[in-house]
Amino acid sequence: MPRGDLFPEIGPYETGYLPLTDGHVMYWEQAGNPRGRPVLFLHGGPGAGAGAVHRRFFDPAHWRIVIFDQRGAGRSRPLGSLEANTTSRLVEDIGRLQTYLAIDRWLLFGGSWGSTLALAYAQAHPQNVVALVLRGVFLGRRSEVDWFLHGLRAVFPDAHGAFAGHLTPEERHDLLGSYLKRLTDADPAVHMAAARAWSIYEGSCSTLLPSPDTVSSFAQDRSALGLARIEAFYFANDLFLPPEGLLGHMSRIAHLPGEIVQGRYDMVCPPVTAFELAAHWPSARLTLVPDAGHSALEPGVRRALVAAVERFRNSR
Repeated sequence: MPRGDLFPEIGPYETGYLPLTDGHVMYWEQAGNPRGRPVLFLHGGPGAGAGAVHRRFFDPAHWRIVIFDQRGAGRSRPLGSLEANTTSRLVEDIGRLQTYLAIDRWLLFGGSWGSTLALAYAQAHPQNVVALVLRGVFLGRRSEVDWFLHGLRAVFPDAHGAFAGHLTPEERHDLLGSYLKRLTDADPAVHMAAARAWSIYEGSCSTLLPSPDTVSSFAQDRSALGLARIEAFYFANDLFLPPEGLLGHMSRIAHLPGEIVQGRYDMVCPPVTAFELAAHWPSARLTLVPDAGHSALEPGVRRALVAAVERFRNSR
């Protein structure tokens, strides 16, 4: 897939591992301009981890790009750990990283679960946030989880059939509970097979047109385990969000500017959620990409995301 509308590939100028609580260690990196305006990239999942391509949404001459892998995900250790792994702990981890890097305020950039975490962090610490750029909005409500587990069958019956077909007929009466049981089984043969099945399902539904490269990246053992195990765990616990949900606290960030980028045919996180968020956030602008699904790397979505970030170049 040509990606000429993203900024050129760059490496980090600094990387490290930051000890957290409960035995977790966070991988983090900085790229771009060390004296630039800080932007924090929040990856999806939960549990997906970040990659090199995510640096390319930002002009490296202007932005101080901070990327990290959330606890249990990617290069953070231990991989796939559910110990003390909750939304509030992730919010605390962001604060710990912010203090460690001596950053006062930053732009938040997050897609899918990354949009959920960005909103949760901003609502907890609005004084630390300049603005938010969100993509493929997910608010972690039970209806959204049910759509992922069951509703997608209406659009992707083949992918859903393979997803459910990994389980025995008896297990299929409780897809989430059965997958979580397998994903937390001590036997790698059991939990890795379940992780691949879960992740391939998500990857298969993430783009407007079939993308073997996307499915392949989701199926890699390291990314699959973190994504599937942590995602199922969070889904089973209502994403560790308050009963009133994120929309119930939008007044805390009503003054913050935001950009919402949403694929018209996003099947993983359908557009209705982005529209609901925009209705609760008058200072945000919603951009609907007419020819895209869920993936941040689809051409129209990535162009809209780069443009959204550029609009915040000089905001304070």
